[in-house]
Amino acid sequence: MKIGLRGLSLSTLSLPLLRSCKIKPPTHSYPTSRSLKPLISPCNPTVLRGFPSFCASPDVNVETTATVPPATEADSAQSADDIRNAANLLDIRVGRIIKAWRHEEADSLYVEEVDVGEPEPRIICSGLVKYIPLDLLQDAKVVVLANLKPRNMRGVKSNGMLMAASDAAHENVELLMPPDGAVPGERIWFGTEDDKDGQPEPATPNQVQKKKIWESVQPQLKTDASCTAMLGEHLMQTSAGVVVCKSLKNANIS
Repeated sequence: MKIGLRGLSLSTLSLPLLRSCKIKPPTHSYPTSRSLKPLISPCNPTVLRGFPSFCASPDVNVETTATVPPATEADSAQSADDIRNAANLLDIRVGRIIKAWRHEEADSLYVEEVDVGEPEPRIICSGLVKYIPLDLLQDAKVVVLANLKPRNMRGVKSNGMLMAASDAAHENVELLMPPDGAVPGERIWFGTEDDKDGQPEPATPNQVQKKKIWESVQPQLKTDASCTAMLGEHLMQTSAGVVVCKSLKNANIS
C-alpha cells in the first residue's frame, strides 16, 4: 500500500519511521507589533526603501521618493529679510578712479587709485583687462565694496573691490555706475529714500569674512530689465538716484 504525502510516494513500510519522527505541522507566524518594530525603525534604510532615512549618513545610496515641503511665504519673507539685513552690513560706496594702470606682474589685472571719501585714495586691483579698455577707467565713477579684508595680489595690496555686472557666460562685464551727482565716499543702500537713515554701521572686514556676509548677499544681486542694480526687489540707491550698468540686463553682480 502506498500513501501520498505532499507529492511523496511512501509505502506502508515507511509508516513506523514517520511515527517515530516528531514532525511539527507548518505554522504561519504573523508579525506582532514587537516583531515589526525593527522593520519600521527609521534606522533601517534597506527595509524602508523609498522613504527618507534620518539615521543614514548622507552618502548612503537610498532611493527616496518623499519630497521636501515647499517653503512657505513666511519662510521666503524671513529669508529675504535676512539677506537684506546682511546687505546693510556691507560698506558699499561711491568711488571715483583717479588713476589706473596695468599690473606689472599680472596680465589680467588693472591697478586703480580710487577716491572713496577717505583722506587717502585706496589701491584696488581688478581683473578687468579682458573686458574694459584702460582709457575708460580714467576718472570713472564706480561702486566700491569697501569693507573686505585687504588681499595681496601679485605684490600689490588690494583694499576693496570694484563692483560689476556680467552675463551668465561671463563674456561681457560692465562696471556699475553711480549717477552723475553722486559724491565719492557716499554710502550706498538698498530700498527707498526712507531706508537711507536706517542703515546700521557696516561690519568690520573681519566680520564680513568670518560670517561670510558677502557670500550670502552676492547671489541675490542682479540687474533688472532696465539695467538697474537690485537686491531682490530693492533698488541700489544713492542720494542722486539709482545705480545702473551700461547695457547688461538681468545680469549677475559681483
